[in-house]
Amino acid sequence: MALGTSQVKNVRWKNTMATMTELSPTERKSKFSQDKQVDENLVPKKVLSFCSTRYGLAFITHLCNVMLMAQYVAINITMVAMVNGTHHQSRLNGSTETLPTESFGGSNDVPKSLPAEAPVYDWSPQIQGIIFGSVNYGMMLTVVPSGYLAGRIGTKRLVGVSLVGSSLLAIFTPLAADLGLAFLIATRIVQGLMQGSIFGGQYALWERWSPPHERSQLCTIALSGMMLGTFAIILLGGIISQTLGWPFVFYIFGGIGCVYALLWFVLVYDDPLAHPWVNVTEREYIIASLAHQVSPRKQPLPIKAMLRSLPLWSICLCSFSHQWLVTILIVYMPTYISSVFNINVRDNGLLSALPFVISWVTGILAGQLADFLLTKNFRLVTVRKIATFLGNFPSTALLLALPHLTPSYVTTVILLTVSCGLSPICQSGVYINPLDIAPRHSSFLMGVSRGFGLTAAILAPTVSGFLLSQDPEFGWRNVYLLLFAINLSGLSFYLVFGDAIIQDWAKERKLTRL
Repeated sequence: MALGTSQVKNVRWKNTMATMTELSPTERKSKFSQDKQVDENLVPKKVLSFCSTRYGLAFITHLCNVMLMAQYVAINITMVAMVNGTHHQSRLNGSTETLPTESFGGSNDVPKSLPAEAPVYDWSPQIQGIIFGSVNYGMMLTVVPSGYLAGRIGTKRLVGVSLVGSSLLAIFTPLAADLGLAFLIATRIVQGLMQGSIFGGQYALWERWSPPHERSQLCTIALSGMMLGTFAIILLGGIISQTLGWPFVFYIFGGIGCVYALLWFVLVYDDPLAHPWVNVTEREYIIASLAHQVSPRKQPLPIKAMLRSLPLWSICLCSFSHQWLVTILIVYMPTYISSVFNINVRDNGLLSALPFVISWVTGILAGQLADFLLTKNFRLVTVRKIATFLGNFPSTALLLALPHLTPSYVTTVILLTVSCGLSPICQSGVYINPLDIAPRHSSFLMGVSRGFGLTAAILAPTVSGFLLSQDPEFGWRNVYLLLFAINLSGLSFYLVFGDAIIQDWAKERKLTRL
């Protein structure tokens, strides 16, 4: 029986990896620092990084994440335009007389500047929180299995098809809102199914493309696209909502996503052996670098051992706590600025977008710094924990202080910018830690840790919307205080139990016969 193309490629990869393992005379010779996790004698001379195919793939994935986050965050900035209205504001805050007039910011002026054809809805903060969080219900269902599935059928097909689906549903979102709240929530949930597959499936790409000492750089370049996408949608979304109407935000970014999906299918390949244009030297370098980490044959998932692994639990809990922080920043930054300052949706977009362009740069630089520290003999676990601490604690502390300060443009923008700018440093820490502790199962474990994070993405807007509805005066203080408690708990657990060496249950087990 003839093998399919994908099967042939998989067989070639397995045979090559098996050959590399057989040709490794120093494989069991010494343990060499476990933090290194690869015997450098087996690795050919490093090829020029930024001109290489693997960095090209990181940039392509970067743009894919731009599309993903633009569609994910679109409703967060358009919500300012979707719910603005004098009648809505009077019902939204039953006790507005206890607050300064400007605290809910110029609702009488904003609708006049919006296009007349843009629909306006009467949704309370609690309803808005449900809408914000609904996309994450779908993502939770697919982010874990997509990591496992991408490791089997390939990232190219899984992510490409999912990007097409998410883009089409983004275009359909304004119609769903017109049909009713239930249709909008259902659309967001189905779109979450697609986005969860992109979110979790992309990590399988780095199992076969990222040498251990370049993982921080490659992964952070790819993941930083999420910050750039957030910046682009919040900045341009406000302008588009102001000039064309908020529905065009979904039409434009949904259409761009469909076009980019075609480029994805053309340019992305699942491993170096399948790529037609990769340099031979680079191919050998990547395969040799991963000779000890990528199994030449498929192995069952050690589920019981995973459940007992404290390093894995620390990654999951810290991902949950950090995602709570990211969700508050992404979802509620435009709403917070709108509730404090008397500005229209366009200016809101400008102020809300500024912190994310800083975080985009920070995320990329953090990956470069992490790999640089590894070349200076820093322990891998130390680098991961430093990055995780810097991406969590300062950001949360700054948000906690924000409601206690006298509100001003300068103070608010500076604190939000620094908080948002430091947050992506975690990309070089806890988020790529599964590649360190279990490289053979990393795509599955990336999905698991992201699944925990998405639980926070569901709970954070729902709980925050409830807190803001119950206490209009001190609601923001309660939101940030809860964030600080959750974030500190997850960070502390990771700093105590986090690790960066390959776990026993993640090592290849060879059967022996008596």
